[in-house]
Amino acid sequence: MMYDNLLTRSFSKHERRKLGYGALAACLLITLSFFIVFNPYLGPLPLLNFMLSTGDDQKIFAANDTSSSLQMDKEIITINDATSSSQEAVARDPEMVRNDKKLINDTGSSRQTVNEIVIKDSLLVNDTSSSQQIATDSATKNEKIELRCNIMGRSEFCEIKGDIRIDGNSSTAFIVSSETDILTAENTSWIIRPYARKEALEEKDFARKWSVKLVTDRPDIARCTRNHSVPAILFSVAGYSGNFFHAFTDIIVPLYSTAQPFNREVQFLITNRKPWWIAKFKTLLEALSGYEIIDIDDRHDIHCFQSLTIGLKGRNNKELSIDSSTSPYSMKEFRQFLRSSYSLKKITAAKIRDGDKRKPRLLIIPRKRSRAFTNVGEIAKLAESLSYQVIVAEPGSDVLGFAKIINSCDVVMGVHGAGLTNMVFLPENAILIQVVPFGRAEWTSRVSFEDPAKDMNIRYLGYKIKVEESTLMQQYPADHVVLRDPSAIWKQGWLAFRSIYLDKQNVTLDVNRFRPTLVKALELLHQ
Repeated sequence: MMYDNLLTRSFSKHERRKLGYGALAACLLITLSFFIVFNPYLGPLPLLNFMLSTGDDQKIFAANDTSSSLQMDKEIITINDATSSSQEAVARDPEMVRNDKKLINDTGSSRQTVNEIVIKDSLLVNDTSSSQQIATDSATKNEKIELRCNIMGRSEFCEIKGDIRIDGNSSTAFIVSSETDILTAENTSWIIRPYARKEALEEKDFARKWSVKLVTDRPDIARCTRNHSVPAILFSVAGYSGNFFHAFTDIIVPLYSTAQPFNREVQFLITNRKPWWIAKFKTLLEALSGYEIIDIDDRHDIHCFQSLTIGLKGRNNKELSIDSSTSPYSMKEFRQFLRSSYSLKKITAAKIRDGDKRKPRLLIIPRKRSRAFTNVGEIAKLAESLSYQVIVAEPGSDVLGFAKIINSCDVVMGVHGAGLTNMVFLPENAILIQVVPFGRAEWTSRVSFEDPAKDMNIRYLGYKIKVEESTLMQQYPADHVVLRDPSAIWKQGWLAFRSIYLDKQNVTLDVNRFRPTLVKALELLHQ
């Protein structure tokens, strides 16, 4: 009050107003000077500050940088590392990873379009075309975690590196990781059915489902009871594994592609275990792994690894094949692996020259139940008249024994069926003759054996029978739709087709009509 009276006596009302305006202008000038002097030292203010377990000298906070000339419409997470001279921006919003895929560098002066997001010294990668990939560092144990899951191809698989704990009781592979890893991961769990024929996986109880989960090291997470020092491959022998064709195309060929890089230093973990199947292919399994197979469905142990592939890689859209454009291996190398594993001696089929007294060896696979030859004797007699040495043999549980027989031959013939899968044991430049059943079976015959034969350096000849050569003639009237219009049966689906044309049909070859095919095979052996 005393100062108010003093100002009233000393200054007029007009002078006091001018003095107030001057004071306000001085305050604004001082404030402006302050920001001009100290602006270089001021950074963006954090909108949210929270701590995560990223390491001893790191803090993570969400920031909205408005000082840069580059604007981002999403939040970023910045990692400050006291031991490093740089800062690396990491996408916090998964949508940014999927859609924008953009980063701002530590100076804020440029924009980059990338497929990788850096976390400390490792990567978070997103490949939406065929798989999801994650690679991070576990800050708690300073162990690198890598996770790549492919659920888009013909086979489902995950490749994992890190602290992996496999619990057969819950069919789960736990990947112990930090909170940061889980925060930055687009997904934290996957369901994998480790059988390499995805189109059949919808069938009930086809193959056991396995979960892959990113988890923190909580007290309730399973503790290791058996530690392993080598990588592991977990796969199923369920599904169609009882069929020799499917055993190779769905399991053995992709298992070779998956396991061969480890040079036998890999542990096989089998789910849906079938002792007879393991015994049947014991030679090949032991050639790929130097360790005793583990029944991973056994619920007594928690098996721990640093590297795991769950499911099989290398399965493509072609049967009995390896895509060399995506794999370091080929069917040629696979067949060399088979010859080495079974000690098969014949590498190349016979090359017959004029005046040569050697007879090419012809193997006839007669079949027993369906699609069997009803006149094997006539066929053999015809072949012998053309100077073939004829062997008639049926494959069984002794894979090694039959592999040696078929490897000794130059030509193999049989009606479309799993037995023709044994062509994998043929020598180079041998000849496969596939007898195609009646009933529009050309497509299944082509994709199962004709196309794969070309990839194996096996020469192919096809013989399509007429309805008169099919025993279906004795089962149906001449005007029946089964004989008159097989396409109508096809329209009812695969099961309808199989139940008639594959399961009910045998073959009586017209030897006169078939003779040119055997002659053609001889001509090929002379080339």
